[in-house]
Amino acid sequence: MSDILIVDDELRLRALLARNLSSAGHRPITVGDGRTACGYVDEHPVDLVLLDLVMPGMDGLSVLRHVNGCDDSPPVVVLSGVADVGTRVQAINDGAVDYLTKPFVVAELVARVNRHLGATRGAVAETGRYLEHAGYRLDTHRRVLLTPDAPQVLSERETAVLAHLMRRSGDVCTREELLHDIWGYDFDPGSNVLEVCVARLRSKLGSASFIETVRGVGYYVSDT
Repeated sequence: MSDILIVDDELRLRALLARNLSSAGHRPITVGDGRTACGYVDEHPVDLVLLDLVMPGMDGLSVLRHVNGCDDSPPVVVLSGVADVGTRVQAINDGAVDYLTKPFVVAELVARVNRHLGATRGAVAETGRYLEHAGYRLDTHRRVLLTPDAPQVLSERETAVLAHLMRRSGDVCTREELLHDIWGYDFDPGSNVLEVCVARLRSKLGSASFIETVRGVGYYVSDT
């Protein structure tokens, strides 16, 4: 059962989404404005956020940037009546993993939610709980990285990226591969979600970071 935060100022839509997500086996939490959503995410871990863009007070793009600035940022799916390409691109650039234009088919929404939830979990749970490299030990279940200095708590995405790279030690993992296997993208959306995630990982690994960049291609972990 996944905790899904629904952020929309339309009460009827919140109720409709909550009912259908509950029927699909998830645990919905509903809020009607952006500031409440940010406060909730700051205090409670959630597995995914469904986010409207046009709301009174704090707009959806501001909420999106706040959520993606959290250490343990959940994937965000935008649900909006704004259909112009510029807004869609802005949302993807700010870290949204998907964008559905209202009105949408609820069954399709639930399918996309399940896909985005499954992409990250599948990437983490591919095989084995513990992974080790260069004196570091990753616990993929607890999302904790044991370093020579101190344990580091990782987000779900950070765990998935690091586990993917460690399992493929010595191989270059392309940007497209990582975006597909971990974010569930079938295309490169042109956003920097992967770069931000890797930067956070390197910060937690410290000066001995073993994640290497192949410019214009992707990332790898040296097998030496």
